[in-house]
Amino acid sequence: MRWAALLRGVNVGGRKLLMSDLAAFARDLGFTEVRTLLASGNLIFESEEGDAAVVEALLERESVARLGLVTEYHLRSADDLRRTIAANPFPHQAATAPNHLFVHFHRDPVPDEWLAVLRAEHVGPEEIAVDGRELFVDLKDRAAAGPNGSTLPALMGKKRFARANTARNWNTVGKLLTALEA
Repeated sequence: MRWAALLRGVNVGGRKLLMSDLAAFARDLGFTEVRTLLASGNLIFESEEGDAAVVEALLERESVARLGLVTEYHLRSADDLRRTIAANPFPHQAATAPNHLFVHFHRDPVPDEWLAVLRAEHVGPEEIAVDGRELFVDLKDRAAAGPNGSTLPALMGKKRFARANTARNWNTVGKLLTALEA
């Protein structure tokens, strides 16, 4: 099975991980066709294991043991990413400002009540939508400030929404799919 592993919080906030070290780590675990994408913790590889949860658990356990890195891995297949791309509720933003459209990848489906809380309590201009395990965030006019200008992460933390998620901009989502299909 070919996987894209999206690591949470790597190479941000002082947490450094060289992509060459990440690739070597994956090869040491027996994965094949290993490569990384960008410097933000994206790993592409082949595994005999077809159960994402099993591979995620292995990667997380071994990251602590071998790399001293505590992080989450969110695995997606090419089919998963195709579904995400097809479900994009913000096609205009994807076409005109893809670096300001973000997908938050979660382990489990995002509960409807989360979306209701976010919509009721968030005061920013961003638009949000959910499709299964993915939360889409269109930064709208916060584009000038970039993703760090959004107050959504603070609200999600305050409301104790799942911390086990990682975000990628639309450009990266497309690159991940291309890498999986190569």
